[in-house]
Formats: sequence, C-alpha cells, structure tokens
Amino acid sequence: MIVPLALAQFIASYAATNMNVAISAIAQDLHTDTAGVQTAITLFTLVMAALMIPGSKLTDIWGRKRCFVLGLVVYGAGGLIAALAPGLVTLIVGYSLLEGVGSALMIPPIYILITVTFADITSRARYFGVVSGAGGLGAAAGPLIGGLVTSWLGWRASFGLQVLVVAAIALLARRITDPGLTGPRPRFDLAGAVLSALGLLFVVLGLLQSRTYGFGASRQDFAIGGTVVISQGSLSPVWIFVAIGAIFLAWFFLHIRSAERKGRDVLLSLRLFRNKVANLGLGTQLVQWLTLQGSFFVISVYLQEVDGYDAIKTGLLLTPATIGILAASAAADRLARRRPQRLLIMAGFLCTAVGMVLLLTLVRANSSFWTFVPGLLLFGIGVGVMLTSSVNVVQSSFPDSDQGEISGLSRSVSNLGSSLGTALVGSALVAVAKPAGVPYATALVMLLVISLIGLLLAVLLPRQAAGSPSGDAGAGPRDQRTEPAASPRNIVR
Repeated sequence: MIVPLALAQFIASYAATNMNVAISAIAQDLHTDTAGVQTAITLFTLVMAALMIPGSKLTDIWGRKRCFVLGLVVYGAGGLIAALAPGLVTLIVGYSLLEGVGSALMIPPIYILITVTFADITSRARYFGVVSGAGGLGAAAGPLIGGLVTSWLGWRASFGLQVLVVAAIALLARRITDPGLTGPRPRFDLAGAVLSALGLLFVVLGLLQSRTYGFGASRQDFAIGGTVVISQGSLSPVWIFVAIGAIFLAWFFLHIRSAERKGRDVLLSLRLFRNKVANLGLGTQLVQWLTLQGSFFVISVYLQEVDGYDAIKTGLLLTPATIGILAASAAADRLARRRPQRLLIMAGFLCTAVGMVLLLTLVRANSSFWTFVPGLLLFGIGVGVMLTSSVNVVQSSFPDSDQGEISGLSRSVSNLGSSLGTALVGSALVAVAKPAGVPYATALVMLLVISLIGLLLAVLLPRQAAGSPSGDAGAGPRDQRTEPAASPRNIVR
C-alpha cells in the first residue's frame, strides 16, 4: 500500500515545482504573458494551502481511502483539462483549482494511513521515509523532469504525464487497507473551514507578494483597479495581506473556542496546540520546508542567472541533493531503531547547515560541478533525515482519532514553510543590490541562520520524544504522555 501513497506524494511535489521551467512555453502557446502563467502557479499554491486543513478533516467524515481516491480523481481531471487548455482561464481551472483541490484531498490521507496502519515507531519511520523521499525527489527533480518533457514533447505532455501517473495510482490504491473509522462521524465545520481557508490564503498570498514588493518599503506602487493604494517607498502591501490573514485566523480560533464550549464539532481542536512535542515538531517542519524550498530556489536562480545554465542543466546539478534525500529516507527505519527521533532531527539540521557552509565556501561563479557536490550531498542527507523524523514525531504525538486534524495542520505548516522560503529568498535577492554572487550568498546565509533556529527547536524537544530506538510503541502510555486523555496508540515518550 506504500507504493500508491509515495507516488501520490511524488506527483503533488512535482506539480509544485515543474511549472517554473515551462512558463515561457505556456505563455507563448496560450497567447498570454508570463505574469498570467505565474498567476496560475500562485493560485495553485494558494488553493492547496487554504484547503489542506478542511481536506484533512473530511477524512474523518468520508474515510481516509475514499478521500485519497477522490483526490486522485479530482487531480487527474484537473491535469487532463490543463493538458487540453485552449487558454489561460482553462489552465487556471484545471491546474490551479482542480489540481489544488485534489492535492488538498489526497495528501493528508497519505500520512494518516501510515500512522493508523503501523503502530510501532520504526515501521512508521520506514514508510514515512519512503513517502518523504518521494516528496523530496518530486520537488528536486520537478524542474529537471519538467524541463526535459517540455523540451522534447511540449508543456502539455507534462500534464499528460501527471494524468497517467494518477491513473496508475488509482489502480494501485485498490490494495490500500484502511482500518476504518470508529464512533460517530463528526459534522463538517463549514464556518471554521471558510475562516481557516481565508486566513491561510491571505497569509500565503502576502508572502508570495514579497517577491514583487519586498518586506520593508514597497519597491513599486501597489494598485487595485488602476488606483494606487500604496505608493512606492511606503510600507510593503505584504503586511496588509498578512494582517488580513491574521485577523481571519484569530476569528477562526475564537470560533473554535466558542464552538467547543457549546459541545459542537470543530475543524481543528484547540487541544492540539497544547501538545509541546507536536508544537516543537511542527516548528521544525516549518523550518525544514522553508530551508529546503528556499535553498533549491536560490541555487537554481544562481545557476541560471550567474552561470547561465538552462533548466535541464540546473536540474542535473541538483542531483546530489536528490541522492542525499533518497539515501537518508531509505535508511529512516534503520536510523529510527538505533537513535531517538529528537537526535535524528538535530543531526539533520547540523548536516544541512554544514552543507550550506560548504556551498558558501567552495562555490564561486562558473565553478565546476564538483564544487557543488559535497555541499548539496550533505544538504540532501540532512533534509532526508530530519523530514522523516519530524513527521514521525508530530503524527505519533496523537491517537488515531486525532489523525485527521493533525495531518491537515502538519501539511499546512509545511506548505507555509515552502511559501515562506521562496518568499524570503526572492526578497533577499532583490534587496541586496550588489554584483556577482553576493545576493545569493546573502540569501544562503539567511537560510543557514534559520536552519540553526530549527536546530534550537529540535534541542528543546523532550529527550524521549517519539520513542526510544528500541522501544515498543504499544508501551507509550506507560512512559510519558503530553495530555491526560491520550489513547493507547499514543507513542509520545
């Protein structure tokens, strides 16, 4: 059952990164401009981020396997519409809307099914490693595969490839066994879904706007309907969008508190945020995806702007990082048997930081491929180790009954980290007005500092978080619980 889950994570990660290399080809074919295609990419990110929590909650109502298959169907329909799109609007409907909705439905069940199917920490580590490796491979290889397919067969073939893969996943999904839901099905919290979606939408939209307007003073006029709302040099409109999102999120939490007091079903229970282990694990997840996407972005831009690489050469040069992610993910279960998850997260951050330092030390303009290899390989190994461990810590901090909620929250945090990573890097590259590779080095140093913050969060994790390397998950409640009401499946120690 792991094969279809891993392939689904791969295709979702691939869809988020492969479009960047086909922007010009799509714009020319659809008789639009690059800004229109970039809008479609942005909308895909927004839809997926906004609906991840509601999509996850639906697994408690419709069932995990049913949501996963439904997500595949919606995603596949979107891919087919995008492949046949005669214009930009149709592309947005297929790619941005339907593929975004499909991703929000099929990604949370991936992690829920692994958590509820495998009770012990090492088995979860093994299969989380497979899924995380597939996700890392999709994100890292997206530009390369997308560039090859676009160059040889055209951009429409890239969507056609996604449809074929999704169809194969749907066939394989018949073998997935879902332990099933117990107890009464909760009612869907529509008001909470709308408020959370609007909050996340505006926050992510604001972060994405930083590429154009920056985080400090606005780099250019911000206009709505031809009317300048914020003039150049004033406070960046990024903070207006983020503030609006924060207001909706605050409203969302007030709604949850009120509904819980009245005994109503809510989208996301407030007690999830009282789990120290999970909160720290979510913090490491945010930093990990911020570092991963931000680093891939800055390295890709550097190779294309400074060294003059095309998309295919850029993807090939990132191969050492991909190999590192896959190698670390493949060793996840063996590492989980020998070392605590907390120690693995710390080691991952340290390895990632050392990789960044090597890139800063060895790489210069037009330097050879081999100067990139040590840094990228260590970076990939570090990311592969800590991604798997952080997911394991967060998902294993809650009983089966909470998996629908924590999975959506976990995926939303990861999406937020990815958006924040590219936003911070894009803003730094524009803000540092110096020649040669200085802006890129500045952005990488910024990501290095952020990764050290992630290391600090990992250090703060309880020493026995997520189990000892040789312990039996079933003994969890006898060791340590983060909440009195933990179920027998809780393996936080």
